[in-house]
Amino acid sequence: MEDPGAHNRPDQELLQEEISDLRTFCTRPVPIGDRVLCRIIRRKDGVRKLYPRYELYLEPTRDEETGLMSGSVFLMSATKRRRTGPSHYTITLTRGQRVGGREDIVGKVRSNFVGTAFVHRREGRTGPEEEECKTIRQELAAVIYEPNILGFKGPRKMTILKRRMLTGAEPTEYRPTTKSETLLGRFKTGDHDGSLILHNKSPQWSEETQSYVLNFHGRVMLASVKNFQVVHEHDLDYIIMQFGRVTDSAFTMDVQYPFSLLEAFGIALTSFDAKLACE
Repeated sequence: MEDPGAHNRPDQELLQEEISDLRTFCTRPVPIGDRVLCRIIRRKDGVRKLYPRYELYLEPTRDEETGLMSGSVFLMSATKRRRTGPSHYTITLTRGQRVGGREDIVGKVRSNFVGTAFVHRREGRTGPEEEECKTIRQELAAVIYEPNILGFKGPRKMTILKRRMLTGAEPTEYRPTTKSETLLGRFKTGDHDGSLILHNKSPQWSEETQSYVLNFHGRVMLASVKNFQVVHEHDLDYIIMQFGRVTDSAFTMDVQYPFSLLEAFGIALTSFDAKLACE
């Protein structure tokens, strides 16, 4: 089946110019009308088996005039910190395990203890839970997974939260100073003012395969509990983001407005993470 995003992929030459400033390219929203096709490679060989590294690449594209393929471009990587307790991922602009300095870090993702809620923040020294600090982290997104012990409730159900923005406008930084002002805090109290609330698209039961299925239009090759598409409840046909397994170690990640690649990468990391109360 033809990839519906093929006609609106960003021009590769323009992308090459834009990613010369890698941080800006990864942290600003994908332009309206474009769809950025990426691939995540999970590396869990040797000592990384329990703490894999995830590398995000811009996918190769084919030049329609010459038929030649442009090479993939490295964008970001993420590593899971080796410690007990809640999961904690650090996202950097470097490919290796070592980080040159704080300036290489662009985001962090942290879960609650059972893996049902995740917060995705920009780098910074403090958060709402640390009252003594002077620099407040910018919140990018939050992800909530509905508890589903042993999977009896069917496929995963996700709620994704981010700050609402005017169409085409530059995003404003959101830096909550108390727990009640965070994306999760506001959602729990029913305060949805200014929040964009998204969900994963519900898969449909297939009698033919005796399983739940989603149409990824050829972008996903293998069934997995990790596969998902992000939509707004008022427009189920506009896929803001889709993520899914291609091989055991490779996954596609396709992103549209209003997400940035950094936001989408952080959301994808939450799908990789083990969830004691969700499956």
